[in-house]
Amino acid sequence: MKQFTLNNIVRKNILELQPYISFRDHNKFNAPVLLDANESPFGTFNRYPDSTQKKLKNRLAELKKISTNQIALGNGSDELIDLIIKVFCEPKKDAILMMNPSFAMYGFYASINENKVVKLNLDKDFEIVKDNFLKITKEIKLKVFFLCSPNNPTGNSIEDIEFYLQNFDGIVVVDEAYIEFSGKKSSLEFLNKYPNLIVLQTFSKAWGIAGARVGTAYASEEIIRLINTVKAPYNVNSLSQELILKHLNEDLVVEQNVANILHEKKWFEEEFQYIPCILKVFPTDANFFLIEFLDIEKVYQKLLEEEILTSKRAPAIPDCIRINIGTREENEKLIRVLKNITL
Repeated sequence: MKQFTLNNIVRKNILELQPYISFRDHNKFNAPVLLDANESPFGTFNRYPDSTQKKLKNRLAELKKISTNQIALGNGSDELIDLIIKVFCEPKKDAILMMNPSFAMYGFYASINENKVVKLNLDKDFEIVKDNFLKITKEIKLKVFFLCSPNNPTGNSIEDIEFYLQNFDGIVVVDEAYIEFSGKKSSLEFLNKYPNLIVLQTFSKAWGIAGARVGTAYASEEIIRLINTVKAPYNVNSLSQELILKHLNEDLVVEQNVANILHEKKWFEEEFQYIPCILKVFPTDANFFLIEFLDIEKVYQKLLEEEILTSKRAPAIPDCIRINIGTREENEKLIRVLKNITL
């Protein structure tokens, strides 16, 4: 990796931008009379949320063993993806790199920002071919590389993350939405080694709190300062902050969720062996399976008729449907329907 200089990567207008600062959130008061924000004096949630999310960040910093200044919170990871692109990518000029197939929202937000989306095609096992990665990075000037591990929708983890950190001249975003299911180490361990690293995590998957819409970004203090500069002042509401903090203080919640899902995953793997319409079940480190079917249209429509909602990935991934793990009752219904499909 060449010498990384953050200011050479950031959009110039963002470097000059002054963040919106809530005076009350950046100062300490004993018993303030709050007449500064045109709020109603009545109601349970009549006050704006803490724009700095101090309590939540303090707890996350304790759990992750990093500084609170290395944490940014978003209205889901989607907002953080959008903010990262806005910080680093000049509209109509810069480009991002993403794996193909991978999480579609990387390209979606880049396209909204009028940035070119360059796709790095994965091999038949959904692995990155390193030579292809190096070739693309030499031929095209790229600002951000979104690396999803475990990858959505394929389910596999990407090996040798450090290789990409060392050989990409821009920002590498490692999206770890499914990391808790994988048994792999988080790339958080590389934060202090690689100044071009951003790690995304979420409370929507293993934590089972998708409705709260809270995602986290971990990076250098300089990168986090830039993300906080461009975010909306009150992007994470009070209800979500309280709910996440409550769950963080109940240590066994995520462990139990993950254990239950991994138990169901093993059960699924055994059941899939006896379903004639299944051609292949791809290896997965996540809470879902990518499955190749015979006559995918018939399978998908039959599942819909039974009100079982799945994610059809064809034609992008031929003949494949992504199916996530549910409760045992839901899983049994899925297996029952699949077993009864005649081809």
